Amino acid sequence: MLVYKIFRRSEWDQFMAQGDSLGAPVDLADGYIHLSTAAQVTGTAARHFAGEGDLVLLALDADALGAALRWEPSRGGQLFPHLYRALRVDDVVWDKSLPLGVSGHIFPEGVI
Repeated sequence: MLVYKIFRRSEWDQFMAQGDSLGAPVDLADGYIHLSTAAQVTGTAARHFAGEGDLVLLALDADALGAALRWEPSRGGQLFPHLYRALRVDDVVWDKSLPLGVSGHIFPEGVI
């Protein structure tokens, strides 16, 4: 199963330069990296990245993240994947631009 992380381009650039990341400011504040399932990622984009167009969508293999990945209740009581360790470049299965279209973010085919 793939889970997803959305980064702003500057966060992505920093992640690539360093080789790992503790996430965006919200992740640092909460003490874990917020991730989403395919069913949740459009809502995450709309809620937390509305109007932002220079984004990068990362796909991560949930099984490969191991015990550091926990499923915890969040928005509306849904279980969301949270990563309790640094995200590493080798965790990324693929990355794609997540542009902003007229009616919201344009997700790559097969994600949603």
